[in-house]
Formats: sequence, structure tokens, C-alpha cells
Amino acid sequence: MQLHLCTWPEVENYLQSSSGIIFPIGSTEQHGPTGLIGTDAICAEAIAKGVGEATGAMVGPTINVGMALHHLAFPGSISLRPSTLIQVVVDYISSLANAGFSRFYFINGHGGNIATLKAAFSETYHHLGGHGQDVRCQVGNWFMARGVYQLAKELYGDQEGSHATPSEVAVTQFVYPEAIKTAPLNSEVASGHSIYSAQDFRAHYSDGRMGSNPALATPEHGQRFYEVAVKELSESYQRFLAEN
Repeated sequence: MQLHLCTWPEVENYLQSSSGIIFPIGSTEQHGPTGLIGTDAICAEAIAKGVGEATGAMVGPTINVGMALHHLAFPGSISLRPSTLIQVVVDYISSLANAGFSRFYFINGHGGNIATLKAAFSETYHHLGGHGQDVRCQVGNWFMARGVYQLAKELYGDQEGSHATPSEVAVTQFVYPEAIKTAPLNSEVASGHSIYSAQDFRAHYSDGRMGSNPALATPEHGQRFYEVAVKELSESYQRFLAEN
């Protein structure tokens, strides 16, 4: 059940049985020579829809642009400042909390969003004050799910890397097989450098990859990652709803 495809009476009816909603959140940033710029949002959205179908949860509109300032030296990347993303999340939650939602589960596809989301949750609780004492927020990072991590190690070993990974590229290939990209990839790929400015990032990671070999990705792998992530995050969401 997708919020943007519902009418307000349908949402009002949903709230009679559940106060939970799932928000996919990703990023719009470079993912190496073969990864789609929308990779993080595509993965989060697909998996969130799967979790929504599995649990009967309402799924909100995807937050496509996240905190990706360190990728801005690569054309096509878009970022919100952490302070901006915090306000976006606070406003999303506050709007729906006013209508009766109280459990907000963010399915995240971008590591750069994690710290900002946690800060946004704290800002939200403070902003709502006593009016939002029942509001709870949680983030589920699909790429950090135990089964996803284990499958990535099984399929790719150390070539999984940490950005423009074959696992996330595989999920996009499963979702959008018509948009699979190919390009020559240097066998030598940088890894291990700290992240500072966008210019520094590109200087150390010249093609955008971080220790990864996305050429290993296949749509079939993507389906396996999707199914594992949906199963684990569905269980996580249901535990979240059951919390006091």
C-alpha cells in the first residue's frame, strides 16, 4: 500500500488498524562507471515495497536525495546538507504524526544517511515534545542485514568493497534489467582512504569505486539480495511495531 497511490479516506481507514509507515530513503550519487546514479534510492524503494507487501504496511514516497556531499566532484551527484536532510525528515514525520502515525521505519540504502537520520530522529522527538511522546523512529539499512552481508561475502568475497558494490548494483539490475551498464574497469581499485571533501574523495577514488568490483553483479544475484533483504527487514519492522 503506497501512500501516494491512496486517497485520504483510505489512509484514515489504514490508521484504524496500524500506526506504522515505511519510508524508503536513498541517495542520488555516482556509483562508479557502471552503477546507476540512483542506485541507493532504487534499492531502498524496491525493498521497501517488498516489505510493505509482506507486512501490509503503508509505504511513503521515496526520499531520493540524501547526504552525499563527498560525491559532488562526480557529475550527476546531488546532495542535501545534513542540516537540510534533518529538517526534511522532521517535517515528514511531523506531518504524519499529526494524522495519527506513530511508528516510522526508514529503509535506508545509503551509508552516508545513517548519522543524519539518527540526528533527525532526536530533532523530531524534541520538536514534537509532549505531543509526540508515542512517536518512535527506526532505520533499517538493507545492506547491513545479516543475510545480505553473508550472501555478499559468499558471492564476491573481498571484491564486494564498500561503495559501488556488486551487491547493490545487482539489485538495480534485478529491478531495471533494461538499464544494465557496462564499462572497462581497472583491476586496481582504491580502498581504505578516509572520506573528507568531495575533491579529496575523487582524488583518492578516481572512478568512484571503493574497493569494489561491480562487474561481478548479475540480475539473478540481485533477486537473491532482494529476497533476503525483504525477509529480514519485514521481521525487523514487525518487531519494531511490537515494541512498547
